[in-house]
Amino acid sequence: MSTDGYGEDTHRIARTLIEALPYMRRYSGATFVVKYGGHAMGEEQLARDFARDIVLLKQVGINPVVVHGGGPQIKAMLDRLQIESRFVDGLRVTDAATVEVVEMVLAGRINKEIVSAIQAAGGKAVGICGKDARLIRARRVRRTRRIADSAIEEVVDLGFVGEPEEIDPSILEVLSGSEIIPVIAPIGAGPDGETYNINADTAAGAIAAAVRARRLLMLTDVPGVLDRDGKLVPWLSVHQARAMIADGTIRGGMIPKVETCLAAVEHGVNAATILDGRVPHAVLLEVFTEHGIGTQIRRDPPVAA
Repeated sequence: MSTDGYGEDTHRIARTLIEALPYMRRYSGATFVVKYGGHAMGEEQLARDFARDIVLLKQVGINPVVVHGGGPQIKAMLDRLQIESRFVDGLRVTDAATVEVVEMVLAGRINKEIVSAIQAAGGKAVGICGKDARLIRARRVRRTRRIADSAIEEVVDLGFVGEPEEIDPSILEVLSGSEIIPVIAPIGAGPDGETYNINADTAAGAIAAAVRARRLLMLTDVPGVLDRDGKLVPWLSVHQARAMIADGTIRGGMIPKVETCLAAVEHGVNAATILDGRVPHAVLLEVFTEHGIGTQIRRDPPVAA
């Protein structure tokens, strides 16, 4: 039979499917937690690509759980309402007025936009926040800082900024046995029912540990962890990652992302990956290709995750 009518694109598609098949088999039935944020959320085509990736994961038997951020969208709404933002160590100081806006934007507009995108791509999704079904019980974040020209430290009041104290994954376990993809806004409830704004990376890591996820994927605005020469590091053991933090190779805003990955891995997640959400179909490229596209952090040298 002649194949003259088939071009290189057809053969490339076939090779891609052949490469992906072992990973589809390997991960069937596994839970993946995907943190979605950064500029990928604000670019229409990338948002559609992300939704299609998540739907495909579900269709091949993987159970994706999406946890999203929304910092730029929160800032835009606060600016519109003329509510001033102040940050301490990268965390938004959140008073009573601000937390109302944060909840409205995260659990309302953004959450439903992601749900709609997934459903437009052929999936079924439900939007929830950490307050629903007691998914995330939160506690207030405490920070201290040293007073200038003094050895005295003072406690900084961040307001309604929280961190996960306990995760109840029962609602996610129910959804994992269905066709529904959960999309989670990182809002938690305090012991007296108060609302806390939680960093999306932190929430995703805690949820991944609680549901014993096979993989944690952290979509961000950089390729991953870079070495001192600016080259992507494809994988790191826990020990290597900590050493790179200690010697200053990993610095700035990458430190909390790596620490979130380390905590997830140390609590049972097989592998956590930091990858560039600005790359079209970043999730599929990371999950279904041999080398992926980001920096994978795992307890031991890389084998089948």
